[in-house]
This record gives sequence, C-alpha cells and structure tokens, in this order.
Amino acid sequence: MPLTGRAALVAAIGSLPVGILEPGWAGILAVNGPLALACACDFALAAPVRRLVLSRSGDTSTRLGETADVTLTLTNPSRRLLRARLRDAWPPSSWGPGTEIDGSRHSVTVPPGERRRVTTRLRPTRRGDRRADRVTIRSYGPLGLFSRQGAHEVPWTVRVLPPFTSRKHLPSRLARLRELDGRTSVLTRGEGTEFDSLREYVPGDDTRSIDWRATARQSTVAVRTWRPERDRHILLVLDTGRTSAGRVGDVPRLDASLDAALLLAALASRAGDRVDLLAYDRRVRALVQGRSAGDVLPSLVNAMATLEPELVETDARGLTATALRTAPRSSLIVLLTTLDAAPVEQGLLPVLPQLTKRHTVLVASVADPNVARMAQARGSVDAVYEAAAAAQARSERQRTAEQLRRHGVTVVDATPDDLAPALADAYLALKAAGRL
Repeated sequence: MPLTGRAALVAAIGSLPVGILEPGWAGILAVNGPLALACACDFALAAPVRRLVLSRSGDTSTRLGETADVTLTLTNPSRRLLRARLRDAWPPSSWGPGTEIDGSRHSVTVPPGERRRVTTRLRPTRRGDRRADRVTIRSYGPLGLFSRQGAHEVPWTVRVLPPFTSRKHLPSRLARLRELDGRTSVLTRGEGTEFDSLREYVPGDDTRSIDWRATARQSTVAVRTWRPERDRHILLVLDTGRTSAGRVGDVPRLDASLDAALLLAALASRAGDRVDLLAYDRRVRALVQGRSAGDVLPSLVNAMATLEPELVETDARGLTATALRTAPRSSLIVLLTTLDAAPVEQGLLPVLPQLTKRHTVLVASVADPNVARMAQARGSVDAVYEAAAAAQARSERQRTAEQLRRHGVTVVDATPDDLAPALADAYLALKAAGRL
C-alpha cells in the first residue's frame, strides 16, 4: 500500500538498520519511533477490504428526469471494526449536473460480523441502461493514519425509460374519443364506422340515418347512430436513421418522436385498437407486436428506452418491406420521420405507393422552432439573411409535405412540444372521418 507524507518518512526511516544511520538520524528515529509503531498498529487494525461481502437491491427502472435509489449492503465477516469511505461508481449520465461527487461517496462503519446499508440516489440524464461500475472501498485504522483500499464488482442495471411528458394531453383526447364513440354525441356515418344504436329523430339529423323499419314499428321516427370501428391495427414506425439524431432544442428529434408515439399508443389502445411498434434504419432496432391493451404501453416504453439514433442513411425500401410484413392487412401506418427534401424524395416517395395501396399512411415530423424565430428576425443584415434562410427552409418542407399529400398521406409537421397532441388530433380526425 503506497504511503505519503509523514507516514512515508517514518516508514522509510524505520526500515533502515540503525548501524548505517548517519549522525543525527538516530535522534530523529528516537523521536519518531513511537509514531512509526502507532502507524504500524493502525495499519494492522484496519479491517481488510477484500473479504467484505457486497450485494445490491433497489430500483431497476426509472423515468428520465426522475430518481432511482440503489441500496448497497456491506457485510463485514472479519474480527475488526470497519471504518471506511466508499465510492459507488456509475456512468456520468447517471447523475444530474454537479451531483456525482456528493451522490456516489459514502462513509460507513460496520462492526465485526454485522452489515450496513448505504443508498445511492441516481438522477439519470439520458435514456437507456445505466450499469453500475466498481465499488471502491478505503478502510481506515482507528487512528486514521493508514488505510487499506480495494475494489469490488457488484453488478446492477437501472433502465431509464422515456419520460412521456405528453401524457398531460391524454385526458382531453380521451374526452374527444368518448364523443366519437357516441357516448356524448352522435357521429355521421363514414367508411370506417359501424352501427351503434337507435334513438329518436331530432331536427337537424341526417335523413339518410333514418331506420324506416324501426320507425314502422313505433310511433316516432328512429335514426341509427354510428361509432368508429374498433380493433383496428396501428403500426408505429420510428425512423432511427441519421436524421433522427438532429437536435431540436435540448433533445434529439428521436426523443420527440418517442413521446408522440407513446401518446398515440395510449389513446389508440383506449379506443380499442391494436398497436404495434417498429423501429428501423438499416435493420430492425425494436419490434413490439401482439400486446394486449393493458400491456402495450409498458412494452413500448421498455422497448423505446434503449433506442438511440444511428448515424446511417435509412433504407426506405427495407423499411417499407418490413412494415408490410409487420402489417399484412389494412392498417394505419404512422411513420415518424423527417420532412427534409432529400431523404423523402430520394428514399420515401419511390416506395410510398406500396404502403398507400393497402394502408392508410400518416407521416409525422419534428419541426425546428428556431426556424419560426429566424423567419421573424429583422433589424440587421444578419437577421435578414436568417429570415430568408428560414423562409426557404419552410418552403421546402411545405413542398415536401404537399408531395406526400398528393399520394394520399396525412402529414403532421409540428414542433417538439406540439407534435404529440397534433398527432393525436390527426388520429382522432381520421376516426371521425371514417377513414380508420
């Protein structure tokens, strides 16, 4: 064990034979001899580190932005009292800014044959799996002059799930869904609706909804009410290619897409529809299929937790082929991707007819709010150039969106804060129009 300072000097002097000491050193040794003896005793009385038994318990998952408590149990099988400082090391992204030093270091005292617990509180700053690193322990003697140090591997993993901040929009969308279901109002008939019930005619009702057979059996005019079909299939397709890595505000575009997909999945599952997930760039990154309504949201959250943008160009043909295999019958395919001109015109548009031939397609994209800010800039030459660049970027996105609409695709283009509710509204609009 390396020694420093006064302790190192005393140990070095104590290790020299007295006969070879120069004049004057004998006096120093005579003065420091008791101190050297005390240091040796302190080192001998420090509890051994290698024999300690460590185990973990606690949280195995948490949402991004929330905390997770992981408990470390130390058992001291030796006959010496353990006085120690320990560092429970985790990856840097396991901590909030400036909290790593305070959160990972603990002081502990464990009597012989007993055990103690210390809790490390994590506040992860990124999605994914955070795995514990080694636990380093420094055991001190009773005088605190010498210490023993060693490390233990104590595996533990905390999965950091997407935060699902858009869940605040769910109650209002569920209220609109109940209206579409005919619980609080009556819908007009569309292609994707089914018969719900009969009620008495009131002025303003569509005369095409009158049920003449039922009217003939009673004294009042009866009309049919309709509600959207249930048990429809929805496939959420996440483009995890290079364009999803672009940061909008403080987060990648992929994170905003994940949040929007979770809100839509929660809403659709409450509507009685079946929801699947496909994440793809050049290969399948995640696939969730066949989950029940109660299990679909936890399954999606767990699958999304480890998704990261891949710095490769998305294979649009491979994505289309995989989506068609995943959704063999008529479905709503929600593609969360970019509206940049080059990836859409060169990748998506040539294969889009394969999707629209059989399915209803909705494309959702994350717009950069800085573009709107730049478009309003004035007052200097630089500001005018920024406004011109923003106007050109907007024009290109609108042109790309219009190309998609000409193929029968519904397009949602919104900023990260507005994408999730806008996508939910587009889904409800398709329900109300009878297209789903």
